[in-house]
Amino acid sequence: MRHLIDLLDGAVSASYEEAGIDYRPRYTPVMRALEGGQPHTVSQIAVAAGITQPAATQTVALMIKEGLLDAAPGERDARQKVIRLSARGQQLLPQLRLCWQATRAAADSLDGDLPYPLSEALAAAITALQNQPFGERIRSARTAITSNKEAS
Repeated sequence: MRHLIDLLDGAVSASYEEAGIDYRPRYTPVMRALEGGQPHTVSQIAVAAGITQPAATQTVALMIKEGLLDAAPGERDARQKVIRLSARGQQLLPQLRLCWQATRAAADSLDGDLPYPLSEALAAAITALQNQPFGERIRSARTAITSNKEAS
């Protein structure tokens, strides 16, 4: 799995470099959550992007540091940050959309070369892991292995 991720992520990173964009693929879910122009809290970004709250917090912090996002105190609660695309982030959107479109076409091409679409297999795996997390599966397997050894 790690090798597959490295192959895909490395190629996507290279495509941004080839397009002359200093941008990390991990920023895409956040950019897509904010591309409509509406500001969001980090929690709203996490939900919209389908990532965990800690991942959203980390990614947003990196993106603020790189000047892609702006943060301001919330109107109702100044302790809560409201995140929006910065001017630089907005300027990058047209180039990013072209990259995203090319990446989607490449993913469709990969799906066409496989006996079954990778996108469908990944969606099914995510659903299965939401139903029974991998850590739970490991604990069950360990229990079964330990029980079998004790029974022997």
